[in-house]
Amino acid sequence: MPKIARELSALEVKSLSGHGWHAVGGVAGLLLQVKCEPDTGKVLSRSWILRKRIGGKRQPIGLGSYPQTSLADARNKARTLSLDAQNGVDLLAKKREQRSAAIAAEARKKTFRECAEAYMEAHASDYSNDKHRGQWASTLKEYAYPKIGQMLVADIAMPHVLGVLQQHTKHRNGTAGKLWETKTETAKRLLGRIKTVLDFATVSGYRSGNNPAQWTGYLSTQLPSPRKLQKKEHHPAVPYQQMGEFMTQLRKHDSISAKALEFLILTAVRSGSVRQAEWSEIDLNKRLWIIPAAHTKARQEHRVPLQPEAMALLKVMPRMAGTDIVFPSPKGKALSDMAISQFMRGMRERGELTVDAVPHGFRSTFRDWAAEQTAYPDEVRKAASGHTVGDAVKEAYQRTDLLDKRRNLMNEWSRFLCQQTSQKASKVTPIRKRS
Repeated sequence: MPKIARELSALEVKSLSGHGWHAVGGVAGLLLQVKCEPDTGKVLSRSWILRKRIGGKRQPIGLGSYPQTSLADARNKARTLSLDAQNGVDLLAKKREQRSAAIAAEARKKTFRECAEAYMEAHASDYSNDKHRGQWASTLKEYAYPKIGQMLVADIAMPHVLGVLQQHTKHRNGTAGKLWETKTETAKRLLGRIKTVLDFATVSGYRSGNNPAQWTGYLSTQLPSPRKLQKKEHHPAVPYQQMGEFMTQLRKHDSISAKALEFLILTAVRSGSVRQAEWSEIDLNKRLWIIPAAHTKARQEHRVPLQPEAMALLKVMPRMAGTDIVFPSPKGKALSDMAISQFMRGMRERGELTVDAVPHGFRSTFRDWAAEQTAYPDEVRKAASGHTVGDAVKEAYQRTDLLDKRRNLMNEWSRFLCQQTSQKASKVTPIRKRS
């Protein structure tokens, strides 16, 4: 057993400045290690060391730096470790465990925002388009980060999630209330994203226990069902009976956005597929546009038959050098999500359109026309819009995408638009908003 040196006072310890180990007494093996600059003797650092015999060898165990760890604290730590050593505790192994636990605890100190950004970065390729990626980030930034963004994910519990969902906000119609009740669809998506981030944090080892953003059996006991709150809002659309008037006004414009909108109307597909369309996807000989899965909402390849009007539009479209985009922006990239919407807004401002219609509404226009003016089965009409047809069992046995029937349907749609355009009245009837 090491000898117990004379017990130094705090003042005496403070004056120790020679390079090496200095016994301070009070506890056998307790030393102050002083490191000095070789040439000048200037003190570089001072720290506490406890030397104990471990496994037949005398081993140094660090107790902290001086003066951050005082003489009294160093002696208390040394006494505790000495007692542990007498009881057979492996001091070095214990210290390694404590260091590992401290490192692990520090690594778990991740905030909700850090986890959300890490998740979005790891899953960047999962988003169908830039709009989807932007919606993920903007929804969290607007509603979640101000409430729980700086909280450690390990500390987030149900009351915190409820605080996000029940914060006060304003609906676009001016009414105010709780987010869950006022903007139910937005709140549902927000809840799903919070749950995903917390799942990511749990799997990553940053938190443990149940996910407080889980609906069934958790939040369902605290919040009213969204089905009872939600009022389904349809995208405002131009009635199909007035499409001739609209097409006449539309064809007065020769911009890329105008051409993209006309192609959207003729094909009845989503605006994202039109904006991202590439010439390599289009077979002019077969009069076929094959939209890749990455450009569809259903994440499935969708074949679109091109009727004569759509073919004529494509044949007069100029091709920009350096890009394969059919409807390119001035920089040769795909049109932004707002480009077509802004064009329609301009038509309203010029009096060419009086209904607050949006590009997506033309899919409703097409479906209304097909349901009321044709005898095609529902599955053909749905397939024409790129919707999944039937349930999983039906999908498994129906291997065809009904292309030939859809081609006939789209040809009738094209003829209807042409007839409406040619028969339009000389005085344009105001387009009324659908009830």
